[in-house]
Amino acid sequence: MNTSFDGKTALVTGAGSGIGRATAQAYARAGASVVLADLDEAAAQAAADELTSQGHRAIAVRCDVSDETDVAAMVAQTVSAFGRLDMAFNGAGLHVPVTETADALAEDFDLAIAVNLRGVWNCMKHELRQMRQQRSGAIVNCSSQSGIVGTAGLGAYTASKHGVIGLTKSAALEYAPLGIQINVVCPGTTDTPMVQKAVADAPEHMDTIIKEIPTGRLGRAEEIASAVVWLSSPGAAFMVGQAVVPDGGYTVR
Repeated sequence: MNTSFDGKTALVTGAGSGIGRATAQAYARAGASVVLADLDEAAAQAAADELTSQGHRAIAVRCDVSDETDVAAMVAQTVSAFGRLDMAFNGAGLHVPVTETADALAEDFDLAIAVNLRGVWNCMKHELRQMRQQRSGAIVNCSSQSGIVGTAGLGAYTASKHGVIGLTKSAALEYAPLGIQINVVCPGTTDTPMVQKAVADAPEHMDTIIKEIPTGRLGRAEEIASAVVWLSSPGAAFMVGQAVVPDGGYTVR
């Protein structure tokens, strides 16, 4: 894939680590100026510093995606720094403890919805206000293989990730006539800090999931990033509200 984003600006949430960081790197390598946003400001800054040391244009922004005021400020800072917003990867998300539904805590459910679902809604809302003015842009939201299938013990997480797909489809239909492409990537179990923590917290549960991946391995963050970059590119301009599932075959069963 020969994709050039020269002169374009990309915004990535959850850019301090994992898939978000790999996606920010991929956008930068393709020529884009990149805003790296994360709740962990130090991690976002370290990722941005790595890019600038390589000659790329990048800035770090602290953002809690569950806070709409933070999100509005993040988008405003993006436009102030680089003049426009062409691509956004809404990758910020979190896991919650593995537990049966009857034993789940309300605060864990609320947290999953606030970050994984409301956070995507917040981001799309303010990204689209800018893209609507430009009458161009591409948004890729981050769901999960748990947005495609049910996962026992992960009711809150699964609900939030299913919701992201629904939000994506609705927004995609609204903005396709303006030339704004909106799609969703649904990563399988990928070797990231979030998954490593989940493995440590619930080793038996995660071991079962990993054993059921047909490719016999975890995904790599760079593999998910390559899907995001393609969905952000002109090559995917005829993709409208689609869920792309790089999961090693897990949901094909």
